[in-house]
Amino acid sequence: MAADLVENFASSAAPIDVTARRVLVVDDDANMCELVAASLENRFTIVYKTSASEALEEIAATDFDAVLTDLRMPKMSGIELCGAIRERRPDVPVVVMTAFGSLDTAIAAIRAGAYDFITKPVQMDELALLLDRVVSHRRLEREVRLLRRAVSATRTFGSLVGESAPMRAVFDIVDRAGASDSNVLITGESGTGKGLVARTLHERSAHKNGPFVVVNCAATPESALERELFGGREGSLAAGGRTRAGAFLEANGGTLYLDNIGDLPLGLQAKVLRVVQDRRVKPAGSEEETAVNLRLVASTRRDLESMVEEERFRSDLYYAVHVVHIALPPLRGLGSDKLLLAQTFIEQFANRAGKQVTGLTPEAAQKILDYAFPGNVRELGAAIERAVALTRFDRITVDDLPEKMRAYKPAHVVFLADDPRDIVPLEEVERRYILHVFEAAGHNRSLASQLLGVDRKTLYRKLEKYGAGKGG
Repeated sequence: MAADLVENFASSAAPIDVTARRVLVVDDDANMCELVAASLENRFTIVYKTSASEALEEIAATDFDAVLTDLRMPKMSGIELCGAIRERRPDVPVVVMTAFGSLDTAIAAIRAGAYDFITKPVQMDELALLLDRVVSHRRLEREVRLLRRAVSATRTFGSLVGESAPMRAVFDIVDRAGASDSNVLITGESGTGKGLVARTLHERSAHKNGPFVVVNCAATPESALERELFGGREGSLAAGGRTRAGAFLEANGGTLYLDNIGDLPLGLQAKVLRVVQDRRVKPAGSEEETAVNLRLVASTRRDLESMVEEERFRSDLYYAVHVVHIALPPLRGLGSDKLLLAQTFIEQFANRAGKQVTGLTPEAAQKILDYAFPGNVRELGAAIERAVALTRFDRITVDDLPEKMRAYKPAHVVFLADDPRDIVPLEEVERRYILHVFEAAGHNRSLASQLLGVDRKTLYRKLEKYGAGKGG
């Protein structure tokens, strides 16, 4: 269900399926109805009625994406019809058209529940654009209402949520790898949820009743990191320093999660490899080794294959931890999973804050769909937490979102141009495309080289030339 949430929205370049865009026109002037139908038949399926009573009967029997009604009609006015539709079908937006385009008329129409109004004589191009917007709004509104039901029906693993093909692939391998004792390497950009996957693997393993110990290899100085991993005295004996067992011993019978293993100093990599291979630990300053029984899970945002080639990461350690590989996709490639995650965060933070925030407005949902989320799921969670804290309404609006999300404009790589002034040199086309693929590959240079069909050294040289080759 959730994977299809946004696939219904037609792009401006795609052919319009008029059968899927039904508009009811209501006007006591049959000639006006016929004019609207003839003018818009290539964009909508138009059904028209010449009385409000007939229109209400039609609405009761047929689902419409919008209603366009005249203001002044005998027996029941357009504003009265708007109120009646609001009571019976509040999900169907109504546009009122009138020759009396005063402010009072507009206010009365909006108060009666109209989505918008347009004045006569109607410009058909203007009307087509307005109805396009109304139909799109109604469809996104409907999809947003489905989110809460979709979240409850979504396949989840622990705190992981998603129904897109990339996330289903992740769930599948987590499901199969969970019961294994094999070492697992989780890769992905910062904020993609590597820690959640690691904990989920632990909870689905034979070691689930044992400890889950986390060591962040990027956040600890090398001297302290060695003690944290293998144990030893913290501080001097004279100062009363205590001796700690170290993470390998603390995780005995459970799971050890080495976060950011790509940042593990070379000097410690050989020591970690020895424990991974022998399953025996010798704390610093001790002559005795202790056997350990644990599951090792590691994660990195870096491209370890490249680091191995550059001799910044030991190949033997890489293969030791890379028994099972789980690659987490960036949020920008997960489509409607963004909305599922947003709804999950809304429920979580609203419950924590004791606020009655139930969802997103259609406009806010569209902003979330459009935004690229360089910070991935972590950035989305922070944005939703902020929005829940700030909103004055029961749904998050565009104004509740961070400014960079409100101002974001989707960018597309365009190579074909009809105007000679827009044509760029072949070298620039290559630069744009390589950087586009590099971005789509989550800055994984090995994956990008495979997608581009070039060897890695060639890709590395070009990325260095473009100023995009630094870091992991």
